[in-house]
Amino acid sequence: MRSSVFSRRRFLTLGSGVAATSLLGGFSAPLWADSAGAMPGMADRIQTADNTPGGQTDTSSLRLAEPFKLKLAINQSAICIAPVTVAQQQNLFSKYNLDVEFVNFGNSTDVLLQAIATGKADAGIGMALRWLKALEQGFDVKLTAGTHGGCLSLITANHSPYTSLASLKGKAIGVTDMAGPDKNFFAILLNNHGIDPITEVEWKVYPADLMSQALDKGEIAAISGSEPFSTRLLDTGKYHLLASNMSGEYAHLSCCVIGVSGALVRKHKPAAAALTQALLDAHSFAATNPQKVGTEFMAHALNTTPQEVSAILMSQAHSHHAVGQAFVNEMTQYVTDLQRVQVISASVNPHQFAESIYANVFA
Repeated sequence: MRSSVFSRRRFLTLGSGVAATSLLGGFSAPLWADSAGAMPGMADRIQTADNTPGGQTDTSSLRLAEPFKLKLAINQSAICIAPVTVAQQQNLFSKYNLDVEFVNFGNSTDVLLQAIATGKADAGIGMALRWLKALEQGFDVKLTAGTHGGCLSLITANHSPYTSLASLKGKAIGVTDMAGPDKNFFAILLNNHGIDPITEVEWKVYPADLMSQALDKGEIAAISGSEPFSTRLLDTGKYHLLASNMSGEYAHLSCCVIGVSGALVRKHKPAAAALTQALLDAHSFAATNPQKVGTEFMAHALNTTPQEVSAILMSQAHSHHAVGQAFVNEMTQYVTDLQRVQVISASVNPHQFAESIYANVFA
């Protein structure tokens, strides 16, 4: 892995600040973007998290009395899901008496969400900025936690005249999907910087393998993408990071979220709680053991290396977990932001909507 990957990580770390480091540290901070006091019933079940390096919260009370089988829908080759993919090898599901079967849905997170809603899977992990619009349509899926931050990058060529978001006004940005979470996020970020992402920026769709050529030819000013696409571009040494969701206020928001079927929440809430905690444990493990996760992920990965996986995991915030009111607040902010860029209907009440799609399985 070339040094540009680690330079990117340094940029992200500096952007998120020292405060983020202290907030996101620790092995298993299952719920501690929120406090037990804000979650009725939680204090009786889980003790205060130990946020010191290597510390682990006692979550033994979440272990189910009887084995419980369920299907978890994921994109098994996605690097940000690597912590979940290797959770079986770390016995993080059996720790809670869960028998988890992975259902691999490839790259389509929309299909993944539909699978949960229609009973083809009991739960899954997807990107908040992809799922919120779909959940507005009334899928019978509840979100239970945010798993980590990171994933999204805006990249431009070295020595280009585009040195800030403001400089992209009137320019074209390349995307692979007009409804993608990266497009939604950078539309929000542009809007926050006074640029109308609908009328003052042109979004051009390209296949991922042609995106850098379009940038080199000057057809677009920047590329919007996620991992590992972004890291691989940066690793060529020809491009640099213009913006990401690991800087500013968004460094403290969840990128990916856990969704469980409404039926699982209604009929087997303890199982939903156990699964949620196991998944948060998996991401906490990755935060402190990225190299080990990178190595073990090779059993499932396509076209990557342990070094690339661990570098990407280190550039993300896998210790950031949000549940309870903290999670509702994060989703409220996203919904409000998506309204401003005309993705979610203006008639939706952001906080009420966030509360309606959240299930506090730990209460």
